Amino acid sequence: MSYHREIRPKKSLGQHFLKDMSIAKRIADTLVIPTPTGISYSELPILEIGPGTGVLTQFLPQAQTTVVELDTESVAYLKTHYPDLKDRIIEADFLQMDLEKLFAGPFCVIGNFPYNISSQIFFKVLDYKDKIPCCAGMLQKEVAERLAAKPGKKAYGIITVLLNVWYEIEYLFTVEPEVFDPPPKVRSAVIRMMRNTRTVLDCDETLLKTVVKTAFNQRRKTMRNSLQSLIGKGNELFTQPIFDKRPEQLSVEEFIELTNQIAQLSAR
Repeated sequence: MSYHREIRPKKSLGQHFLKDMSIAKRIADTLVIPTPTGISYSELPILEIGPGTGVLTQFLPQAQTTVVELDTESVAYLKTHYPDLKDRIIEADFLQMDLEKLFAGPFCVIGNFPYNISSQIFFKVLDYKDKIPCCAGMLQKEVAERLAAKPGKKAYGIITVLLNVWYEIEYLFTVEPEVFDPPPKVRSAVIRMMRNTRTVLDCDETLLKTVVKTAFNQRRKTMRNSLQSLIGKGNELFTQPIFDKRPEQLSVEEFIELTNQIAQLSAR
């Protein structure tokens, strides 16, 4: 097992090829954990995003792994060096794929995610939350901290709340720039998201997204000021203590409760 230099990383695709095999193995092992049903997530079908030269791919169970890669040069390399994957090497843009056509049942997502689209990748995973019980991989440290942030932290934001509605998110470890070719200008981190026990959302999901986005778009203001466009200035709802808080101070459950109260106002 070695890092291959036959393919040059492309800046336009945000490519930074991992060359440390021990870190690649640690990322692959994030799927080898007990599940609520007693099996390892690595026993489910696995979709790897952006395999590049297969540094992570080599540590994944080949019979269960499908890879999606946008770079034509990398696809050709993978087909030559990973014949066991056969027709499960897909040349496509993950963000444009219909994953319902690819997997009939549940599957896991893993990857060294391109930093320039990592947030978009997680929002797409959210669209398939009922089919993706586990998603793990490496991304920019700043984004990883945002995903795993707790209420009250500066990094806590829109994507934090919306993902934490459905997933438990763990920040696993930090990765330094020198283990990549070329080294990125930022530090990286590995996270793991596992579906929580929520099966039904006790509020209007579209309205929840609107409330969360509206609040964080003016995150320095209190909820009373940031939500006036939704609730109306001077509404009696604003007398509640929750409106004295700023959005990063609210838990997921408080956002859900607030969404229900706003929905009741609209129904009057």
